[in-house]
Amino acid sequence: MPDHFRQVVMTWVGMSIALIGALGYALGAALQQFEAVSEGASLRLMRRPRWWLGGVIGFTGASLHAVALSLAPLVVVQPISVATLVFAVPLAAAMHGRRPRREEIIGSIAVAVGLLGLMLLVPSNAVPPHMTDGEALGFLGCVGLIVLMTHVFARKVKGAAKALLLSVGAGAVTASVSTFVRVVGGGLNGDLSRLLTWFTVVIPVLLVCAVVLLQKSYEVGYFGIAYAAVQVVDPLTSILAGAFLLDEPMPAGVANVIPALFASALLVWGTVTLGRLAPDHGGGHTTAREAAPAVS
Repeated sequence: MPDHFRQVVMTWVGMSIALIGALGYALGAALQQFEAVSEGASLRLMRRPRWWLGGVIGFTGASLHAVALSLAPLVVVQPISVATLVFAVPLAAAMHGRRPRREEIIGSIAVAVGLLGLMLLVPSNAVPPHMTDGEALGFLGCVGLIVLMTHVFARKVKGAAKALLLSVGAGAVTASVSTFVRVVGGGLNGDLSRLLTWFTVVIPVLLVCAVVLLQKSYEVGYFGIAYAAVQVVDPLTSILAGAFLLDEPMPAGVANVIPALFASALLVWGTVTLGRLAPDHGGGHTTAREAAPAVS
């Protein structure tokens, strides 16, 4: 089989797996947010079967995403998850016993279309992923700084703004998971001995951190804005990591400016629309308890 044809086939297989995984991730997120609103991001979540079910479904989706990243470039796989925003918001509304608001649907579609538009401008390229130890440590340092800053500012605000800030930090960490998975999985080439690196060890650690940070953003109650922000920050951070650390290409040329501006405008408008909506506290659930002990 010619190398180019093989790469095309692998890319399409990776995209298909990524779509299935993203749908699972959306369902798992909706289930966990339902419980996080009730219990807060506390150890009480460990006693909730539905939270565990959401975790299993979400982990399965994330695992499929990891498989997809080992088959196709980061800039191709990451945008797939954005489309699930259109499904995740209605799922969360149904969990709370109500119909999704028209503004939620419109905002979700706007965010998905805007981000997909930006992602489609990024050219795909089968460059073998490689990241030095220094680059990896620098990347983790930047992600850690983002998490620290978002949590510091989140203490000073409430409501949608708080959910947005916390989810930005969570999205940055999930992007770091995707980046390291891409480096490890994409660099195997059938040689399992290449798994013996600290890059492999750091992946589950980052994954646990991402889960905890996601619960903190979900407990605020604004699932639409929290999920949307994660879906925006995750791929954009991954794209930047792919471009600056993994030598994956970025869009260039004047012809890309106008569609990029239009897509960005849709992205901002959709995010603002989702941010204005009331929290999901339906179905007898109350506001997340601020005094609940945080998951550590």
